[in-house]
Amino acid sequence: MQLWSLEGNTQKLDGGAMFGNAPRAMWARWIEPDAENRILLSCRCLLVKDLDGRNVLFETGIGAFFEPKLRERYGVVEDRHVLLESLAQAGLSHEDIDAVVLSHLHFDHAGGLLAPWQEGEPPRLLFPNATFLVGAEHWRRAQSPHPRDRASFIPELAGLLEASGRLELVEGPYSKALGKSVRFHFSDGHTPGLMLAEVGGVVFCADLIPGRSWVHLPITMGYDRAPETLIDEKRAFLEDKLARGVRLFFTHDHACAVARVTRDERGRFGTTDEHASLRGEPAGAVG
Repeated sequence: MQLWSLEGNTQKLDGGAMFGNAPRAMWARWIEPDAENRILLSCRCLLVKDLDGRNVLFETGIGAFFEPKLRERYGVVEDRHVLLESLAQAGLSHEDIDAVVLSHLHFDHAGGLLAPWQEGEPPRLLFPNATFLVGAEHWRRAQSPHPRDRASFIPELAGLLEASGRLELVEGPYSKALGKSVRFHFSDGHTPGLMLAEVGGVVFCADLIPGRSWVHLPITMGYDRAPETLIDEKRAFLEDKLARGVRLFFTHDHACAVARVTRDERGRFGTTDEHASLRGEPAGAVG
């Protein structure tokens, strides 16, 4: 079993929105903003090759499904589908993926499921041989979004996934498709039913902890639906991963893919053993 970090399309989003109630004087020391107050964010995915003989992709990033006007509005940097290029560098195409695990269906995590935008063409699913895994509670949210996060969902995506006949809704810590090889944790602070996958000694942190800066307990995003709930969930999550030696995989950190959790004498969480990428490391050997 090999672990690969795959870069998808990058985004530039408002730093104030990404750091919630943290002042600019603080977060600008962690990630330097541009002239428009935007910070660079990855949409990084985790590929596990030979997971019980299967190729499993954890998330697909934002992809290239936006029309040019919306691509500009949401700060998507590249106009091509970068994840497909990253898969090719790992020796695979989207047709070779046996399962795609989605922490949630916000467009910056699930947009890469779709083919690149073409004028006059309807949205079309990629990954024709993959089972799609989504948390059952979050699926219900996607079916009926709240006005606060309705714009975060791709209107056509749920229907396309259902029509594929390859959708599995995950209810508990394990799925039918992946069995005991992947363990799932759930969180509600960012969005109801956020699904966090643990595999091969790493855990995909999704939007519970988008990157190293958000490991600090009080730091949340303006996009989080329930910041206090998220902080409590994050504390329990980090304590568990620290105790068991599970490393954190970051999707949005522009410079770090995986790191080990630390806690200082004052009880503050941090990171060490930071890696910018994973290039086929054996499971459990990272760091």
